[in-house]
Amino acid sequence: MNIKSTRDIHRYFATYFNAGELEPYIYILSKKMSEGHICINIENTKHADFGEYYPGTVTQPKHLHLHHLVSDGTQNKPFVINNGNLYMQRYYKYESNIISSIQSIISYENEVLEKRMQDLTANKYIIKQLFPELLASRTDWQMLATLSAIINQFSIITGGPGTGKTTTVSRILTMLLTLTPDMHIALAAPTGKAANRMAESLKRVQYNNPVIREKINNLIPSTIHRLLGSQKNSIYFKHDTGRPLPYDLVIIDESSMIDIALFSKLLSAIQPSTKVILLGDKDQLASVEAGSIFGDLCNAEAHINIFSTQRARWFGQFTQMPLPVSEHINNTTILFEHVIALQYSHRFSTEKGIGQLSNAIISSNKDAIQLFFNNEDDEVFIDETYSEDIFNRFLDGYLDYIQETDINTAFNKLNRLKVLCAVREGNEGIVNINGRIEKYLQSRKWIHRNTEFYENRPVIITKNNYELGLFNGDTGIVKRDEHGNLKVWFESSEGSLISFQPSSIEAAETVYAMTIHKSQGSEFDNIMIVMPKNEDTALLTRELLYTAVTRARNRVIIQGSHNVILESAEKKVERGSGLAGRMRNSID
Repeated sequence: MNIKSTRDIHRYFATYFNAGELEPYIYILSKKMSEGHICINIENTKHADFGEYYPGTVTQPKHLHLHHLVSDGTQNKPFVINNGNLYMQRYYKYESNIISSIQSIISYENEVLEKRMQDLTANKYIIKQLFPELLASRTDWQMLATLSAIINQFSIITGGPGTGKTTTVSRILTMLLTLTPDMHIALAAPTGKAANRMAESLKRVQYNNPVIREKINNLIPSTIHRLLGSQKNSIYFKHDTGRPLPYDLVIIDESSMIDIALFSKLLSAIQPSTKVILLGDKDQLASVEAGSIFGDLCNAEAHINIFSTQRARWFGQFTQMPLPVSEHINNTTILFEHVIALQYSHRFSTEKGIGQLSNAIISSNKDAIQLFFNNEDDEVFIDETYSEDIFNRFLDGYLDYIQETDINTAFNKLNRLKVLCAVREGNEGIVNINGRIEKYLQSRKWIHRNTEFYENRPVIITKNNYELGLFNGDTGIVKRDEHGNLKVWFESSEGSLISFQPSSIEAAETVYAMTIHKSQGSEFDNIMIVMPKNEDTALLTRELLYTAVTRARNRVIIQGSHNVILESAEKKVERGSGLAGRMRNSID
């Protein structure tokens, strides 16, 4: 078959199996997997899903689960049907492994939970020191997240920007290192940028105990790939079920960015006796690859931030704050009392600016979003005209890092601002926008594009390079060394600078502007978001716009039309997954 388009690729895949009545569903599954879905629900397929290759009404076979290419997951066949969902076998196994791994970790927790609660009760004075200000007016979710993570073996802490995830982790680490000084701890994140930001954030926290402060500051976050031990030309890692990670505690930040394959391999490398804490924002964009596992885990348990009477009574010895309690809770999963959503932003106000806008976007509150088009807010400016003058004035901020000779300081100045795009191609895509930025900076004689790796060019790695220790998403700057030679500089996870000859960098792009997906795990003082002019662009969703807006600390400029912004806030990412249903069924 001549493969003329992406549609043909999915058609070719479907016909390869000579699967008869299963073929149309294989076609849909292939299409949906390319969009990030893990599976499709057979009964929910629509006529439009079958496209031009399968015209007319496609009936839904009642006995599809009996097809010779399909199993229930217990046999080695290409496809699996479970609870009405059709999977590729490999993705069903990934999902199954995630569920069984969490079950094993929580099963171990049941053996040690009572002792941990007793130990914490005996040392409650430390909690009092960590939380000296009791809140009488509202529940202190940071405290409850800290207490829960100390006694639980598996914990999820989710929250938007400024809700205190890093502060909570610092208190968890303080408490655990006080109780177990020789605890072996690993910190990791999906990207090098997110790992570096995690390290920087923890170092900014004030610690009363200098010994604890030194121990935490000596923890060096890495990427998950580095943590697991990437192997060249292999999809497998050094650490797996047979050779688990040698840590007592593993903390993973920006967990919403992890795809299903990496999530499964990470949990495979963690033995049940290792405490696991996952951090992230469940409302952010899911991973670029298949799956939205972090969000699925958060949403699998319907009773988040609600506790049993027994757990609430135990919490009561540490604080008199009001607690949401239900004496009769049904339909819980194994994640009950293991997911805490932090509620209150200490960075943004909910009544104005970035905080109000981000809340309005994620809740699809069009009336609240509408207010920002008046441009009366100091933190948010919407440019519906796509003004070149406004665009160029924002670019003038890049002069600070270009003029800076100290490379460490240049990195700090570069990270003060960033242009974010929703797409790669088109007039509003990063390829064209980066070209526009370079043209403008050169017209001001601030850069000179006389070579590919010209001086002051910001770059982003687009492909893992295991020999150099550079990974997809790592960002760098081209600057001269002390001998006047051009080098490409990167910030290592240890906080130091490393440099390479430009000729050794094989896969890199200019990154004055970056996609919103690539910006996850990063923060900038000021951002400009350039939206596509067509509101029908498939990628435009509330999660995309929310993620973009919350990358800014101080101010955000959005170049986008009224319709594009409101339509983006209307659309929600829906990725097919059986995780939540399977977790609920696993305890029936």
